[in-house]
Amino acid sequence: MTDLTARSHRVADALRNAGVPGTIITLPDSAATAALAAAALGTEVGAIANSLVFMADDEPLLVMTSGAHRVDTALLAERLGKERIVRAKPDQVVAATGQVIGGVAPVGHPAPIETVIDETLAQFAELWAAGGTAHTVFPLTFDDLVRLTRGSVLAVN
Repeated sequence: MTDLTARSHRVADALRNAGVPGTIITLPDSAATAALAAAALGTEVGAIANSLVFMADDEPLLVMTSGAHRVDTALLAERLGKERIVRAKPDQVVAATGQVIGGVAPVGHPAPIETVIDETLAQFAELWAAGGTAHTVFPLTFDDLVRLTRGSVLAVN
C-alpha cells in the first residue's frame, strides 16, 4: 500500500480499525463508474457498491447502491422522512467526504455521514467499493459494509 494517496490511506486505516480484511488495490485505469470498475475487476456491475452523495434536507447523505441501480430520490426521501433529497454538487461531495466524485469510499470521511445501503447488495458474496480515488477499490462483504458504515439497509429504487 505504499503507493496509495493520503485519501486512500485514510480509507485503509478505517478498514483496519473496523477489522475489515479487504486490502485496497490500485487499478491501472479509472474505475470512476460502476461499469468501469466491474470491467476492470471482472465482476458483475451489480456487485459494485457505488458511493453516491446526496443532500437530504441540506445535510449530506451517502447512499451505497448497487452499480446496477439508480436511486429514486423521492421514494428514498419518503422512506427516510426527509423533505427533499438532491444529488450533491462536487464541492459538497468533497466537503462531506474529503474525496471526489468517482472515488468516494464508504469510509475515511472527516466526520460520520448518514448512510443508506441498497438492500440488493446483499445478494452478492463479494462487493467492491471505491478506496478514496477513482483508481482504488477494495473488496468486502455486505455484512462488512453495514457494520463499517453503520448504514440503514433499504430499497433505494
